[in-house]
Amino acid sequence: MTTHSSIYPEGDGTPSSTSSAIFENDQINDQIDRSPLLGDSIDVEVESTYEERIGIASRFSCMINLANTILGTGMLAMPAAVASVGLLLGSMMIIFAATTSGLGLYFLSRSATHTDGRNSSFFAISKLTYPSAALLFDAAIAIKCFGVAVSYLIIVGDLMPQVINGSLGFSNEYSIFMDRRFWITAFMFIIIPLAFLKKLDSLRHTSFIAIVAVIYLVFIVIYHYFGPDYKAPPKEKIHLIKISTKFFTNLPIFIFAFTCHQNIFSIYNELVDNSQTNINNVVTGAIGTTTTIYQIIGLLGYLSFGDDVLPNVISMYETNVFVTIGRIAFVICILFSYPLQAHPARACLDKIFSFKSNSTNGYIKLSSPETLNIKFIILTSGILISSYTIAILVSKLDLVLAFVGSTGSTIISFILPGLFYYKIHENDPWDRKKILAACLTFYGLCVMTICLTLNIVKVYSAK
Repeated sequence: MTTHSSIYPEGDGTPSSTSSAIFENDQINDQIDRSPLLGDSIDVEVESTYEERIGIASRFSCMINLANTILGTGMLAMPAAVASVGLLLGSMMIIFAATTSGLGLYFLSRSATHTDGRNSSFFAISKLTYPSAALLFDAAIAIKCFGVAVSYLIIVGDLMPQVINGSLGFSNEYSIFMDRRFWITAFMFIIIPLAFLKKLDSLRHTSFIAIVAVIYLVFIVIYHYFGPDYKAPPKEKIHLIKISTKFFTNLPIFIFAFTCHQNIFSIYNELVDNSQTNINNVVTGAIGTTTTIYQIIGLLGYLSFGDDVLPNVISMYETNVFVTIGRIAFVICILFSYPLQAHPARACLDKIFSFKSNSTNGYIKLSSPETLNIKFIILTSGILISSYTIAILVSKLDLVLAFVGSTGSTIISFILPGLFYYKIHENDPWDRKKILAACLTFYGLCVMTICLTLNIVKVYSAK
């Protein structure tokens, strides 16, 4: 194979010029990388103007983006998840979910080092480990990210009527401003330009704003519990440990809350110093910060309302200026988090639809930049339109979170990280890491089977 490694179509090789062509470069690399799957001897020449790709993202921006990917609708559902298992067990489950999530991130980052340069992705690692299942893996990731994006739009539709009621005292249920569908539609015009950004690092500023909004929500939960107007729920509504079948139906919410694995490869590719130590620092900072936030919101939210807490805890607080601002802040958080799901979903869908590269007699025909831009627009538009349509039709947040958590989240958080690491080190002696990888995969398979089955039974029994 004859390959010219310099693949940027335009620019002088500087970070500013290379960032504008990231999507096109990824497409060209993917077509070249996929060539062995075609089964023929392939000769590919790529003309470009620089020699290698470099990372331009700082460790802080990567940590902020990863933390913002973690934080989202899971915050609102966490008190209800804690209520299903009790105060003590709920706190332990948050720590356990954070630990297993961090372990999955570690195995994925270790696997990324076996790919060429800064071209790591689920697809790239799948080709090294389980080539025949690469498309299936990408489909699972795309479904997971898409489900999260839908949940974000549902939250916007639930909160905005409450914001209008709290800020304007307007409660006419027949008004368009109290219609969830109106607000989902209106905020799509804010989401659209963000979803069309091509680099994850471009979202670092919006992610920082979203984190500030999250901190405000934490203040609301703390103030409501320790404030002068706090009314404790009846003692029989608070449990330290509670075991029931609800444990398994709500377990995916704990898992879902820490799922950010779809963006770890973008961070690996874009981080200036993507050494394992630096990646570990990013993961530790993001997981540690979000664990603290989930503990505060989950435990204090449950103590505030007991077993009666709803899957959307912020909807339960009495409407006033303080809470209304918090709801607006969370809507902002959701809006700025949506692109963090659209980015990996689009990348996975691109791999799926581009799997059969244009080829003739063993030669790959590389797509032009214009064709790649058209594909980018079509995929992004498809994600936006589909998520909007489902969010308009579906209003049950806990149902969306349960199914997303029990399928896509378990696959990319536990099953794939463990499988990848084990396969790469298949011929190595068994050590602690290899054993942990196998255990993580087994845990993920058990969680997916049990939780998905119970949630399906729950849906059918409710009819």
